Amino acid sequence: MRSRRKLRFRLIVSFALFGFGLSALFAFSALNIRTRVEDQLVNASLLDDAKWAAQQAYEHPDQPGTGSRLLTGMIKSERTLYKAPLAWQNLPTGVHDINEPGDDRQIHHYKLAVYRENGIISFIRYDVSREELGKRQLLTAVIGAVFLFGLISLALGLWLSRKVLKPVSELAARIRHFRKNGKVEPLAPHFADDEVGELALALDEYSNRLTAMVERDREFNSDVSHELRTPLAVIASTTELLQGSPDLTDKLRERLKRIERASRQATELIEALLLLSRAERRGPTRGETTDVAKVASDVIESQRPQMRDKPLGVELVVNASLNINAPASVLSVALTNLIGNAIKYTLEGMVTVKVEKDRIDIVDTGPGIKPEDAERLFQRGVRGEGAGGSGAGLGLAIVRRLCELYGWDVSMRPRADTNGAIASIVFQ
Repeated sequence: MRSRRKLRFRLIVSFALFGFGLSALFAFSALNIRTRVEDQLVNASLLDDAKWAAQQAYEHPDQPGTGSRLLTGMIKSERTLYKAPLAWQNLPTGVHDINEPGDDRQIHHYKLAVYRENGIISFIRYDVSREELGKRQLLTAVIGAVFLFGLISLALGLWLSRKVLKPVSELAARIRHFRKNGKVEPLAPHFADDEVGELALALDEYSNRLTAMVERDREFNSDVSHELRTPLAVIASTTELLQGSPDLTDKLRERLKRIERASRQATELIEALLLLSRAERRGPTRGETTDVAKVASDVIESQRPQMRDKPLGVELVVNASLNINAPASVLSVALTNLIGNAIKYTLEGMVTVKVEKDRIDIVDTGPGIKPEDAERLFQRGVRGEGAGGSGAGLGLAIVRRLCELYGWDVSMRPRADTNGAIASIVFQ
């Protein structure tokens, strides 16, 4: 899973961890080097003093130790070595770390320099307890310094992240401002010639291409809609004239009515697609008030030919009067898709269209839908299971866009009591 932390937070944490880690590494290295160098210097000094004391004792046997540089130690000959502490007697020349219990039952740590030459053995004892106390104090001070530098790194991270990300935040603020105002202005002139400036320039180029594409689509939709209206108007007028002929048979008159309804549906669809191509935040009403029950009745009559010879009935149930502020063409396109799908997928039984006080429901007895597929069916190119024919799966996507344009809520769900599905439009 990718982290969802903000970029500034990640920069601050990275900078603080880097500062803390670098300070800790430097402190550890400094303590280690100090310990090694100090230990080497102390050992060399102790051994040098032990050697010098042994030489003095050899050159002045009558005054062993007198005038020597021994601070804490003793000089013995090989004959008197037994008088030295037992732990010292077999130690070779060199500096040794000794740990032994004291009178207070605590372990005492000291360094012992031993030098053997010409039958004389010199010992120098160096108490390292004060040195270890100093090391502990130094370690405490270094740990405090590491945390101090960590806090300083955190403060610098806060300041630098704000300074570094300020152009990015300004770029995001300008884009949000454009989205609110609906007017796009060039971004690149407001930023320096750096990485953020390159990003702003890339966004300007993308915005220009996208704007040009949208304009081409709008022009295409407008041109196609304008050109289609002319032949549809000719079809509608010709059909009206033919219906006025006195010598028409009932069968021919019914076919002319079907042609008239189809041309009207095509005109309504063109108008709805024009509304969508304008990408308006709210659908225009032009003061139109539409009776939902009347539009539903017209749509049902226009969809009856789809039933063919199926044992299927379609009924309209009006439980309340419902008028909406929207063009009848928009509602007709939405209901045509929903009612048409119900008739298409229902092989037998009943399709019931119910008009309530704030909604319209289309209830069928078809195979139904899965609950997890209810929302997915409104995506472009998605068709229901068992769909036949050559449909492209765009009908419900158009319905969703039209409903969003006018603030309606469209949904589909399976029936709880039996097979079938329920499609609903809630008018808000």
